[in-house]
Amino acid sequence: MKLLIITAIAEFEKEVKQLLKQAEVITYSYKQVTGYRDSTLDAVESNWFGVEMNESDAILFYAFVSKENVDTVFELTEQKNAEHTSKSRIHVASINIEKSN
Repeated sequence: MKLLIITAIAEFEKEVKQLLKQAEVITYSYKQVTGYRDSTLDAVESNWFGVEMNESDAILFYAFVSKENVDTVFELTEQKNAEHTSKSRIHVASINIEKSN
């Protein structure tokens, strides 16, 4: 059993849900969150927003899934990210679960 964590900008919500469906992850939770990026280390010319603190609407998905499903989610996520023309990506992480009830 693994804990799967997915974050993305809010615009990718439907894509992430479809990705989970394709990977046969049928039970998950998600929440609207605020994404944050501190741009104080960026060069002024490359900081398009012109501000140091950037916040954006984002989503956080999490689910307890089998290892096989996690591998499928990672593969599908790589495919989706390769298709995106924007700099934003879908981010995935998994954590081993030692015990669960």
